[in-house]
Amino acid sequence: MIRIGLAEPVPVPLRGDVQSKLAYLDVRLENAVLTDEGNAIEATLLWALSPAEQDGLEAKARQLVVSMCEDAFLPDIRTLSGHKGQMAFTDDPMPLLLARREVVREGEGFFAIGPLLTGLMDFFEAELTQIAEVEGADRYRFPALISSAYLEKVQYFKNFPHSLSFVSHLNEDIDDIQRFASEAHCCGPVIKVDPAVMSAPKAMLSPTVCHHLYHLLEGTRIDEAGLVATAFGHCFRYESRNMDALERVWNFTMRELIFVGDEDFVEAGIVRVREAFEKILARLDLTYDVMTANDPFFAGTYRDQAAYQAAFELKYEVRAPLPYSGGSIAVASQNSHRDFFGRTLNIRDHRGDHACTGCFGVGYERLALAFVAQHGLETERWPAAVRAALAPRQRQARFTEQDDI
Repeated sequence: MIRIGLAEPVPVPLRGDVQSKLAYLDVRLENAVLTDEGNAIEATLLWALSPAEQDGLEAKARQLVVSMCEDAFLPDIRTLSGHKGQMAFTDDPMPLLLARREVVREGEGFFAIGPLLTGLMDFFEAELTQIAEVEGADRYRFPALISSAYLEKVQYFKNFPHSLSFVSHLNEDIDDIQRFASEAHCCGPVIKVDPAVMSAPKAMLSPTVCHHLYHLLEGTRIDEAGLVATAFGHCFRYESRNMDALERVWNFTMRELIFVGDEDFVEAGIVRVREAFEKILARLDLTYDVMTANDPFFAGTYRDQAAYQAAFELKYEVRAPLPYSGGSIAVASQNSHRDFFGRTLNIRDHRGDHACTGCFGVGYERLALAFVAQHGLETERWPAAVRAALAPRQRQARFTEQDDI
């Protein structure tokens, strides 16, 4: 392990964001952790480095911290609302979920979900769909793939390069295809193959749902009544060593409600939906807080973009405590984009001005995790509304471990 001292401690409000970016510091590291005091980074190397290589690594680490923290705007985290539930359960639910095969890790950052959590997520989906119906939202269905040219146009390459997931395929060449078929093999999760047989990426896995709608609306004019849309989708954000159980995954599912129109219409809509969602959480006796937040911009744009979001309070997260860890996770977020997508994609409102956009999204895996972390896995202890919804589908598992036979 090496200890990399910092010239100044990382300000407390920025420590979480700095820690998350340390996962991308260098491929020669097994891990890198910001100390509790915020004045040093403790890193574990995968292999020994020469003195010159270690000096270069330490300089890289310090530069990352400086790029995020020097002259940074320190946000005043504000809690808008919340609910305090009983939180009677305090154990980590993941070991038991894994033991019961209610959650199965298929690979780094992606999981199969069994009947218990699927039923719970279906309950949340029904509740969110009802909110969408009350809002008169048009339903859309979007692909898992998204245009790489679109993501470049809306500056996703610049702001979130670390989380992008690329889609490729074999070259349309019989020799390359046969070579792959005869030579390709896996070493752990890694496919061992000559990169020359692979095509350059032409698409990406979608990092969110709302981008598809904005792409669809490029060059349009929104009616005076405004546009309300909703869609469910699989989303993909690579988060390196930050991916941990269901708290932070590569592939997750989300429903969004999206508003497009003039600023008053959009802001009123996303607040109204968030307040309706809060009523669901309170009815389920889930502890949560609605807090100001910022998106996980990468180091190059973090300082300016995070400051802009914080100064105008453009993002709120609904954060639920995880009693077993003492931490919390964002289970939903309210996002105001102002007229960024309107200007970038030439979407106009009924007056001819650049339209404003905003969305409210709920991540189902995280919400399910927060629910069982606070209420436990025994369904008889769950709130009555959830028990009633799940009762018709509850049954014994249809398989056993072979060692138990």
